[in-house]
Amino acid sequence: MQLGWVQGGKMWLGVLLTLLLCSSLEGQENSFTINSIRMEFLPEQHVENGNNLTLQCIVDISTTSHVKPQHRLLFYKDDVLFHNVSSTEITESYVIPQARVYNAGIYKCTVILNNKERTTSEYEVVVKRVSDPKVTLDKKEAIEGGVVQVHCSVPEEKAPIRFIIEKFELDVKDSKQRREKTSQNENFVTLEFTVQEQDRVIFFQCQASIISGMRLETSKTARSELVTVRESFSNPKFHISPKGVITEGDELLIRCTVQVTPMVQPFLEIIIQKDKVIVAHSQYSNEATYSVMAMAEHNGNYTCKVETKRISKASSIVVNITELFSKPKLESSATRLDQDERLRLWCSIPGAPAANFTIQKENMTVSQSQNFTKKVSERDSGTYTCVAYIGKVVKQSNTVQITVCEMLSKPRIVYEVRSEVIKGQTIKVNCQSINGTSPISYRLLKASNVLGTLTVGSNEPAVFKDNPTEDVEYQCIVNNCHSDDEMKSELLMVKVIAPVEDVKLSILQNKMVESGKDIVLLCSVNKASGPITYKFYKGKEVKPFYQYISNETQVIWLKSQASKEHEGQYYCTASNRATSAKNVPRSSTLTVTVFLAPWKKGLIAVVVIGVIIAILGLGTRCYFLKKVKAKQMPVEMSRPAVPLLTSNNEKMLSDSSTEANRPYGYNEDIGNHAMKPMNENKEPLTLDVEYTEVEVTSCEPHEGLTTKGTETVYSEVRKANPDFMGNRYSRTEGSLDGT
Repeated sequence: MQLGWVQGGKMWLGVLLTLLLCSSLEGQENSFTINSIRMEFLPEQHVENGNNLTLQCIVDISTTSHVKPQHRLLFYKDDVLFHNVSSTEITESYVIPQARVYNAGIYKCTVILNNKERTTSEYEVVVKRVSDPKVTLDKKEAIEGGVVQVHCSVPEEKAPIRFIIEKFELDVKDSKQRREKTSQNENFVTLEFTVQEQDRVIFFQCQASIISGMRLETSKTARSELVTVRESFSNPKFHISPKGVITEGDELLIRCTVQVTPMVQPFLEIIIQKDKVIVAHSQYSNEATYSVMAMAEHNGNYTCKVETKRISKASSIVVNITELFSKPKLESSATRLDQDERLRLWCSIPGAPAANFTIQKENMTVSQSQNFTKKVSERDSGTYTCVAYIGKVVKQSNTVQITVCEMLSKPRIVYEVRSEVIKGQTIKVNCQSINGTSPISYRLLKASNVLGTLTVGSNEPAVFKDNPTEDVEYQCIVNNCHSDDEMKSELLMVKVIAPVEDVKLSILQNKMVESGKDIVLLCSVNKASGPITYKFYKGKEVKPFYQYISNETQVIWLKSQASKEHEGQYYCTASNRATSAKNVPRSSTLTVTVFLAPWKKGLIAVVVIGVIIAILGLGTRCYFLKKVKAKQMPVEMSRPAVPLLTSNNEKMLSDSSTEANRPYGYNEDIGNHAMKPMNENKEPLTLDVEYTEVEVTSCEPHEGLTTKGTETVYSEVRKANPDFMGNRYSRTEGSLDGT
């Protein structure tokens, strides 16, 4: 008992130690690494169609754990996951039984261990060849024109698949028909083949091909069962009547027959052709007939065709007919005639057999003999034939085209215009000959030069267009098939209004005009048509200062004796009937300058200089008069009284007045000398003194030149002895020199 307890205790102690050891191991994290991963293919990467293929994913992992770690393996084809497995083994396999083309592609394998992932490189798997197709038919017997359905399939493969089906004749190497079709969603196709008339025993072959990556894989060729073809109807046969030699006039009968296979009722049509022209046909019958009176033109090759929806069989025969007489020939004296000329027609047969004749004009008989003669008019133009007949045989000759030309009437010429013709405007010139055979050729002359040519197929007018730039003459010339000379129209005069275009203003001589001379302005235009309205303007004036209407291309405006007021800027306008009121041409602006003549300038200068000199002289005189007045003022102020004048001194007063009225400055020293004190000459003051009253004209500075006044000046006159005068004059001269 005690031993059992001891043993039990040892066991529990071992378990306890094991748990402790495990817990210590779990406390330590395991380490691992993926050394490598690769794929292998058994038997190989290139495998034949239908063989098994094994895919192996091999992984090499290192770990610190004593237990193999579990990992996941993922299998991919063309980047699409198709197999997923968890394993602790280093190799995992995936088996593809009976590999097909759709199994070919790019394969790879991925291993995932915890948070680590590795992927192999990519491997291309190739499946060689497509599995063999299967061919089935909907029937083993067929009728010409019938349809055989061919079903070709590759059950083991997946679409898209391209099928090639060919039809073969037994014992013939080359195919008779080949068709191709690609099935996008199914692994089979069904095609229809028509059984041709030449088919007897046929079979079909099928081949399938699939594109795999960059490669095209193809199957072997599969062959169908044999198909026996029955004839639906026989080749057609001809029956000709009468037999032997056939002569013109005989009744010709051509029959075409065919035999149809019993129990077959296809849609059937029989056609008889002569040189590709259908002459007879029938439907739902075994024969077709063509009956006609034999003529030489019925000679030739005849073909009989028997046709159904898909089948056509044919045979041919040549029919020879002996000619009874040759085709007649119609001749004429001329094919082009002028009106009133004579036409002669005659008909003949080679060998000259006895025959009846008629001559016809467009199915209307004009003669019942071999010959026909007539004086023709325009209505006799047309097509003529000759008909000859012997018994029932009727033959028609060749055709002869007769043209009778009527002479043209004198053409009329007019032009269409709604108003006057402006230079450069388009006008229509109409030429027309009312009578005459068409076609009519018109020529339009413009100043003797051919402007244009038109041919009109009727008597309607010929319309020409022109853009005249000046007055011009037009004339029409016409001709037709008539032998006479061409006809000319009257001359058509067209007056063209030339609009005013360039307006120029110029001045004769010079833009600098001397005062008193003439200003002559010339306004000119191009070759415009009159009457022309000229208007002259100055500056910015709205209304013209001169207006004139003339047929000339230039107008002159004259201003005689020009003055300064005629100076300025001038322009002119010109217009005629072709000018728009809103767009009147005007000239450029011309500047005219008026200046004074040299002699007038000289005269004005002389007058101005004279006035200046006069003003200066008058100013000088005023100046000296004021100076004299200033010197006399002290004498007047010192005089006690004004002495009475006596008769003895009247003469002296008169003399003083005379001196005062003399020109300014004349002997002025006398006055000055009289005002000097006597003691200057050191003379004794024993002389008698008399005073003389003198009126003197004065000019104040502030007054005008025309203002005048008088002042009274008292002159001191000494009475002296005659002996004393000489001494006085000597003093006076000395004083002028001294002063």
